[in-house]
Amino acid sequence: LDVTSGWVLLSVVVVASGVFCLYSLMLRHLAKTTVRNKVVLITDSLSTLGNECAKLFHTGGARLILCGNNWEKLENLAERLMNESDPTLTFPPKLVELDFSNMESVPEIISEILECYGCLDVLIFNSSMKVKAPVQSLSLQIDRIVMDVNYFGPISLVKGVLPSLISRRTGHILLVNSIQGKLTVPFRATYAASKHAVQAFFECLRAEVQEYGITVTTINHTFIQTPSTISKDEATAKSTWTHFKLKSLGVNPEEMATELLKTLSSKKKEVLMARSIPKAALYVRSLFPNLFFAIMAAGVRNGEAVKMSDD
Repeated sequence: LDVTSGWVLLSVVVVASGVFCLYSLMLRHLAKTTVRNKVVLITDSLSTLGNECAKLFHTGGARLILCGNNWEKLENLAERLMNESDPTLTFPPKLVELDFSNMESVPEIISEILECYGCLDVLIFNSSMKVKAPVQSLSLQIDRIVMDVNYFGPISLVKGVLPSLISRRTGHILLVNSIQGKLTVPFRATYAASKHAVQAFFECLRAEVQEYGITVTTINHTFIQTPSTISKDEATAKSTWTHFKLKSLGVNPEEMATELLKTLSSKKKEVLMARSIPKAALYVRSLFPNLFFAIMAAGVRNGEAVKMSDD
């Protein structure tokens, strides 16, 4: 019986390994057929998701334009990509320093982007600035900065490159947007407002540019998981709960990058990257709004109670 169980276990491991290898091969093939020779712009290549997309698309033979707000880090990313790939099958990435919190520089940056290859095939808007605080504690200055990064920056860039896309009658624009573009959460009013605004803009844009052969996709996700910086010695009940939330609510960056690649191939108009709990919240918000509002208000009261007990 033990020998039989061992063979069964070994067979499962071999089959699982085979499936994983097959999936990896299919993913590499999809990358090569989808983005090979395509000019792909990533607005925040220095983020966790941006790094994963850059790695996946570079391997697939895309002509990358990597944007970020730190030139040294952009150079390090480009060097790492080139060192990890076959130079005969890939293109050295072009680098553009981009900071949407400085809106005055955007027109000049648009010209720089268009000069890289003379055209664009894929635009991935994944820049985001998060803020969490009660409404009354945030200044209008902070509100404006968040709106610049999350709304005015992306729409200024897309307005600047749109004539080029229309003239070529091709292109795919992907907005990587938070689930809070569809669902509001207390203490994130400014962030949610910016995400609702940019969601609405790109959904209107989708209808307007369809006749020119341009695809617009919105991808709404929960927070992106990042590598944990908490050591084993620092692990507590609180950090365990945080780890549980990351696994149950967050989205893996590799999974997100793969989904973006598949979306470029399928040309889907809308994608929701969320676990069961956030998805359920969206349905409750749509079907039972009063219940949803009551739950949100209760969460605020419970949070205040916990804060007072901690004090």
